[in-house]
Amino acid sequence: MSGLGVVSPSVSARPARRLMHGSEAIAEAMIAAGCRFFAGYPMTPFTEVLEEMARKLPDVGGVCMNAESELEAVGMAWGAAATGTPAATGSTGQGLSLMQESLAEITLARLPLVVLNMARGQGDYWQATRGGGHGDYRHLVIAPVDVVEAVELVQSAFHLAATWRNPVVVMGDYYLAHTARAVSVAPIDPGPAPPNDWALTGKSGGTGRAKLVSFLGSVKQRDDVGYDLAVHYRACAEHTAAMLRDVPPQVEEGLLDDADVVVVAFGTPGAYVRAAVRSLREEGYKVGWLRPVTLVPFPSDAVAAAGRRAKAVAVYENNAGQMVDDVRLAVLGAAPVEFIGGLSLDPSGFGIAPDLDVGLLRRRILDVVERHG
Repeated sequence: MSGLGVVSPSVSARPARRLMHGSEAIAEAMIAAGCRFFAGYPMTPFTEVLEEMARKLPDVGGVCMNAESELEAVGMAWGAAATGTPAATGSTGQGLSLMQESLAEITLARLPLVVLNMARGQGDYWQATRGGGHGDYRHLVIAPVDVVEAVELVQSAFHLAATWRNPVVVMGDYYLAHTARAVSVAPIDPGPAPPNDWALTGKSGGTGRAKLVSFLGSVKQRDDVGYDLAVHYRACAEHTAAMLRDVPPQVEEGLLDDADVVVVAFGTPGAYVRAAVRSLREEGYKVGWLRPVTLVPFPSDAVAAAGRRAKAVAVYENNAGQMVDDVRLAVLGAAPVEFIGGLSLDPSGFGIAPDLDVGLLRRRILDVVERHG
């Protein structure tokens, strides 16, 4: 990757690789990162992560709750996070829709939380990057391309959440959850996180210095005064601006130096686009690829630089066109931006996409090359 802003993590003696489904590897990565509370409601392809956490968390002294619904799951995670316990929840996009009010308020309460979206297709890009809750808030969002990368990025998500006291969304899909890969899950050392002296441990009760963690503010008020929400909301906005400024965007890119056409894709489809581009390069076509790893912050500078060098930018997504808006905003007219994706699902709607075929992607990319190359 380039533009990560993060050096390769140091690891302890790396355990032997094991063949694991993505759901199991993600569960082990969360536990390796220190996660000790997890709550969710079964919904494929998220269900298997919940099952793995239920199986593995008790062995390390953690708690996994199979909640009555996603509403209860996010509420349980909120309570655990407020105590300073590394916590996570998740679902598919449908379940996360139910969580949006709480996720907005968790963010405004400045709580660290990791949220998994094992999505059906890629139709949740706007939900993840714009949010469906109320108020001015943003989540950090990362999108692994495969199980191996997910093991590292899931652990990084916990560090980012703790550092910025802000939810971090990990965007996955059916392939990430169900693909088996040989992978080694070793704890990474991303560096120290700030102390969690804000956490509600119960130790300060009755001392006159009791703490407050609330989306209404962090300062206790007298009953006859109330909250000055303007002060709290301005502080939250300043914090969000600093987070978006200081968290380095992450991107993988290849073959861009002389590319006439640059293809942009995120998540699982990024691997198929990469294979299609490499195949076309072997035949002499000047094409390159760029894969945003962080969706928030979006790697706008990298996309803009690629657009300035290219004759056209093509965007593949397994949806009706969402990230393409961010690509157009980054390119700002320096090159035409063409959408070569589209909604592609199996009959169950799980996101097993017939379009994820290297031959088909080659033809779509070649169409753009013929018009602009």
